[in-house]
Amino acid sequence: MQNVVLATLFAAFFFAFQASAQTPKSTKGEYKVACIGFYNLENLFDTIDSPETNDADFLPNGKLLWNTEKYVSKQANMAKVISQLGTELSPDGLAMLGVAEVENKKVLDDLVSQPALRNRNYQVVLIEGSDERGIDCGLLYQSKYFKMDGARSVPVVLINPQSGERDFTRDILLVSGKLDGQPVHVMVCHWPSRRGGESGSAWARAAAADRCKALADSIRATNEDARVIVMGDLNDDPTNKSLTKHLKAAVDIDKVAYDGFFNTMYEHFKVGNGTLAYNDSWNLFDQICISKSFMNLQAKGEWAYFKSVVYRKPYLIEDEGRFKGYPFRTYSYDVFINGYSDHLPVYVVLVKRE
Repeated sequence: MQNVVLATLFAAFFFAFQASAQTPKSTKGEYKVACIGFYNLENLFDTIDSPETNDADFLPNGKLLWNTEKYVSKQANMAKVISQLGTELSPDGLAMLGVAEVENKKVLDDLVSQPALRNRNYQVVLIEGSDERGIDCGLLYQSKYFKMDGARSVPVVLINPQSGERDFTRDILLVSGKLDGQPVHVMVCHWPSRRGGESGSAWARAAAADRCKALADSIRATNEDARVIVMGDLNDDPTNKSLTKHLKAAVDIDKVAYDGFFNTMYEHFKVGNGTLAYNDSWNLFDQICISKSFMNLQAKGEWAYFKSVVYRKPYLIEDEGRFKGYPFRTYSYDVFINGYSDHLPVYVVLVKRE
């Protein structure tokens, strides 16, 4: 992890990130930097028919004519993006990356083996869950920065209020370990979609948020200062009740409850910045929320929040056609256009004063 002179580091931060939520009060000492991110990889399926997943469209004879050539190109495109995240602050890029919409562990093993990522030596965590489509959340981490203590997949039990039947959605991937020696707990999520309309499906995302909050509360029951991160494609914006009421993710850094979170992405959302587009408007569904224990930038030897980033580069945006100005995705109306994802990646910058 990069050791840098404090004055130099914060000068770079100030000019690169003028919208920072915090500013330094000291100009002495050294800081370490860690970047932690999330990226919805948009249907990263292999080409092999699997009875455990609903992968019919992503087969060579399926609707999308998904074949080895397209799979190889998709992998290379994803690796290109991931390799660039956070490199303005650390040559190694992201210490940890949560991902969503992946079929199985093999596709992530293939991803971290791509030439653009191979020298990072990313380790892969993925536990098969109960989603109806068979897609899961995963975590990539560099073992020289993060030492994993354990991981588990936590189901989100959804009981449809109208039918009384159970709906199945993506499990929460909970990974615990030590980031440069300090305990950190990371939940990687893909909350239920807005299928059926935003209001009609809000109950499902509220249930997912409640499950995350309950997990965080159980972690903090043994250590009230535990560092907890909730990240993912939450299918809601930072101001929706699933975040503000159920997860208790405050949009004001000065109003974070002791048992709540700070939503690091709100500053982007309030100025119209988003991570995906729909009906010619932007939403910011890809979010990273952090516990109050990350709030003390001046504490010595402890990880603290400094800044969040929506990674929005020109090559990730469609420049022509029906979806001009939208994220440059893999398919357009079932036609392979060799893009990246229909979501933009996000990450946070953490610093630790030595």
